[in-house]
Amino acid sequence: MSHTSPTTYLVWSIMSCLLGGFLLFHLWKFDRFKCMRWNNGPYAGAFKRLMTYTYLLSVPCIMAYAIGFAVIKYQEGLVDLPGHGIVPKPWQMWSQSHRDAILPLYLLFTMAWALEMVTHLEELCFWLFLVNSGSVKQDWFRSLYFKTWIGGSLIAIVYMPLVTVFTRSDPLKCEAFTFLAGSLGSLSLTLWFIPILWTFPSFLQTLKHNSVDIRTIVRLTTFHELNCLRIVFRLAFVCPLMVLAVDGIRPHQHVNETMLWTELLTSISAVGCVISSAITLVVFFPRSVESEIQSRNATREKTPSRPVMRRDSDLSDVESIASPYAQKQPPSAMYSFSEAPSPSHEYPPLGSEPQPKSPGPRPIFSPNRRAPTGVVVQGGVSLTERALNAHDQGMNNVHPFVHNFTSPIGE
Repeated sequence: MSHTSPTTYLVWSIMSCLLGGFLLFHLWKFDRFKCMRWNNGPYAGAFKRLMTYTYLLSVPCIMAYAIGFAVIKYQEGLVDLPGHGIVPKPWQMWSQSHRDAILPLYLLFTMAWALEMVTHLEELCFWLFLVNSGSVKQDWFRSLYFKTWIGGSLIAIVYMPLVTVFTRSDPLKCEAFTFLAGSLGSLSLTLWFIPILWTFPSFLQTLKHNSVDIRTIVRLTTFHELNCLRIVFRLAFVCPLMVLAVDGIRPHQHVNETMLWTELLTSISAVGCVISSAITLVVFFPRSVESEIQSRNATREKTPSRPVMRRDSDLSDVESIASPYAQKQPPSAMYSFSEAPSPSHEYPPLGSEPQPKSPGPRPIFSPNRRAPTGVVVQGGVSLTERALNAHDQGMNNVHPFVHNFTSPIGE
């Protein structure tokens, strides 16, 4: 985009700064930036730290690239070229310091794009693992999907900067080939997501049949809807840059020579890049407003408050029964409205012989009771054979990651 107008980079700068502001706001609301610590609780393993810093580093790289080129473009301004009219000043006419800044800014953008592909590839492999794993014996870190993510991440981190370095002699060609390499990689990952989103509703139905917790179903449904929305903005980010890249490597350039199409495509790409990255932030660090409110209320309840003194006349009838100054009554009086205890209201009736019971359904819940001999029989909760079989089958057909799912990068 070195041949575009300064307005293009101004749009990218504004959008990237909005993304940075939303990043700070969301992480503060999420856990007060605790997720950015190196040792963030017992679940802060190497994988989670890697994915956290991979995404967080891509945002400032995009901001530096956009703001840096915006400053250069506005300082260089426009120039009147014979036969072309008033156009942005070509890079050949820039000052030496600005020309020296072209390659570092391109490398920042390349690294941001490579880290973004690492993030998207991890999500792709994780969702494929989650949808296709029906056995509890499968381990994410030993699966083929995890190894595929490692190999693909190494390729993305290596080949993206190499493309920029090998074509650095001509900034226009360097930009075109960088856009082409990045858009091809991101487009392939985006298209691979479509089959997952297509089969995800049936996966949710399977979880419902296996009696998975409703909160887990809600979280997975929310992530499915966010991923569907993110696919649209990923295409809005990738496709315009691919059009500019393909046109830029051709001998005769038609799109890049038209200011309308150049600015329109780059602006659409900026909107798609920022919104898709913001959705990725929400997916990786999902907020729970319910938990935040409960935590806030719990903090307020811990604050010592002045006890309220009440008179005995203010006590209700129910409170007066529990008061130590109330008249003590036998246990049988708790089940009767009469003043004298009645043997017919005893539970179980004292002195009565156990009556034979007809065989019926197995009780689900039984309270504690006192036998005629004075021995307390402990109650309990029991499940029917059908319920036990359904529970065991559900646990065997669903991976433990599903029951404890909070985010694609872990707890």
